[in-house]
Amino acid sequence: MTLASPLRPPRGLAAAAVVACALASIPLVYLLVRVGSAGLADVVEVLSRSRVPVLLGNTVLLAASVTLATVAIGVPSAFVLARARLRGRAAWTVLAALPLAVPSYLAAYGWLAALPWMQGFWAAWLVLTLVAVPYVTLPVAAALRAGTTGLDDVARTLGRGPLAAFRLGTWPQIRPAVLAGALLVCLYTLSDFGGVALFRYQVLTTAIQQAYGASFNRDYAAILATLLVLLAVAVVIGEQAARGRAARRFGAVTGAVRQRMVRLDRWTVPAFALLLVPPALAVAVPVAVLVLRLFEAQTLREFDPGELGSAVLNTVLLSAGGAVVALVLALPIGILAARYRGRLVRAVETTGYLALGLPGIVVGLSLVFFSLAVVPSLYQTAFVLAFAYGVLFMPKAIGGIRSATAQVPTSLEDVSRTLGNGRVRTWWFVTARLARPGIAAAALLVTVTAMKELPATLLLRPTGTDTLATELWSRTDVSAYGAAAPYAIALLVVAAVPAFLLSRARTGALDEAAP
Repeated sequence: MTLASPLRPPRGLAAAAVVACALASIPLVYLLVRVGSAGLADVVEVLSRSRVPVLLGNTVLLAASVTLATVAIGVPSAFVLARARLRGRAAWTVLAALPLAVPSYLAAYGWLAALPWMQGFWAAWLVLTLVAVPYVTLPVAAALRAGTTGLDDVARTLGRGPLAAFRLGTWPQIRPAVLAGALLVCLYTLSDFGGVALFRYQVLTTAIQQAYGASFNRDYAAILATLLVLLAVAVVIGEQAARGRAARRFGAVTGAVRQRMVRLDRWTVPAFALLLVPPALAVAVPVAVLVLRLFEAQTLREFDPGELGSAVLNTVLLSAGGAVVALVLALPIGILAARYRGRLVRAVETTGYLALGLPGIVVGLSLVFFSLAVVPSLYQTAFVLAFAYGVLFMPKAIGGIRSATAQVPTSLEDVSRTLGNGRVRTWWFVTARLARPGIAAAALLVTVTAMKELPATLLLRPTGTDTLATELWSRTDVSAYGAAAPYAIALLVVAAVPAFLLSRARTGALDEAAP
């Protein structure tokens, strides 16, 4: 007997997901208000400017190029981590996750300090690809470890080569994970500001920031931000459609899971290079430059340990608060997307993902507007900043919760229900316990991302409250690279802790799922 219809979610769960989407949609409402107040004539005038197609083309080109590059690097890296006979697998997994600790603007700062001539598309593409690769590598490695090589073996016995066998047997199993990782990378690239700004590559986010900060033309900025939201909607809908086709063509693996580990042999050197180069270029180069800057005489004289300690504490507390908010908002949406189908589910999931395509400055300004208009007492409080983190990075939590929940067999929930347990009790004692590693990984991913967030933090932080990101930016923005070095190193160290725990959580989840 089936106790839950895949087409009709429980009213309580659906209501909670709708409320979460409503809260996460505050920036979208703000944009609609701004664009509506501008009027149709102003919208047409802005869209007809010669600069807008250039900004749109640059944005699409960068997002598509970074996404394709991260998939090209992340999928083979994940294969080596999950399917190759590799010594020190846990250490390699931690190394693969390290670029998550590096903000794009920090990596850009490191490369610019070393090579001041780096500018434009290729510089932005390189840095964003390096820091975004783990978004593909980690979920695909998880899918590979949870899948089976039995289908590849069958294809090989029918005369197919290794690549053809992989395409027929393994690719359908990991395709949803590849799509999920590519979605995060694409939305991350669409919304990035710091890296592209330092490399002087003009995209929609830099134009929006300039419109808000320099000319104060908020209608122009809101129209550009709406274009960015439409791009994000197109990307999310495309990922949903591709994921749906993959689910119809390949169901869940049932029965005994067969894992065949491969020997690297002549591919040992290329495989190690694949695992080493991205973290080396994303982490080692900026760190080396920072260490050199740190020991400059001027840097040591200006260094204030108390100021650094305060920034570290603020960063940890605010990012942890943002992770809590993101989990609260993402749980009903992730569970709904994992267990049910239908128009409501698709609409809720799409809305939940849109915030990741928004620039931080738009989210920040929308919450300034909302707090002053609705709850003035919350203006410039830590709660509003933590809420901004939760809204911005809720999509990353949704993906992790959805994947973790989907891996729990519904038959276990049905057994719990037949024993008299309600839906909430069943979820808490059955689904949540089995999905806990994935949910914990989602929380850690939000934490490490919130630590690096810059534009919303600059707008919403309480007076006198600085984070490592704001301290770093205030110094690099005026080219005070030596003074920025202690804060940059501290940000790397602090962000590396949740990145390390994230890689361990992924590994632990895989080990529990392994036969």
